[in-house]
Amino acid sequence: MNKLLSTMFVLAVAFATAQTAQAQQVSGSVENGAKKTAMCVGCHGIIGYQASFPEIHKVPKIAGQSASYIVSALTAYKTGDRKHPTMHAIADSLSEQDMADLGAYYAQLGMKEGQTVPATAQVPESVQALVSRDKDNSCTKCHGANFNTPNDGTVPKLAGQHADYLAVALRAYQVGGGGHGYVGRSNAVMGGQAKQFDSAEIKALASFISTLPGDVKTVPESRFHRVD
Repeated sequence: MNKLLSTMFVLAVAFATAQTAQAQQVSGSVENGAKKTAMCVGCHGIIGYQASFPEIHKVPKIAGQSASYIVSALTAYKTGDRKHPTMHAIADSLSEQDMADLGAYYAQLGMKEGQTVPATAQVPESVQALVSRDKDNSCTKCHGANFNTPNDGTVPKLAGQHADYLAVALRAYQVGGGGHGYVGRSNAVMGGQAKQFDSAEIKALASFISTLPGDVKTVPESRFHRVD
């Protein structure tokens, strides 16, 4: 019996490993992603569009973010690590392939009008004090000295993002992802960083980052894409 259980365990591990490897190999198609944006363009395809939850703020610019970040964000909304009723409902309807296709589409959408981004950002002393509050300078260590060159594909580009959205996101990290509420984001690193700042400091940091040249943008779409 022990031998049988041992064999079943090995097979289960092998199956799980194969499934993980398969998930990691999912590659996105720009062409297919363009056909799957019907649930996205109503908010992310309108310049200046504002959401009303958890407060009134502009929806984030997603064109120009990396494909891996978009997949990571959608996955977090699907699992509940990022709490947002509307985004959870949308992400929950997407397969891994759908997410990969949408990631590929929006990543290339931001490249159509190429932008020049400075190698470094000239940070005002008042903001530098906030960025440097952590001895490891985690803000720029992860998001890049210009807040536009993340050190990892799952980390978002922040430069040029809407200030009010950045503030809402930081406050969500302060709340965390525990419990059954409708607001909060689960991320140990971001939670630790966000909790260092009070409301005024979050507003100052978000306002500065929003003024920096960056890759992210909102690209208007005049119609919904037809799914064949």
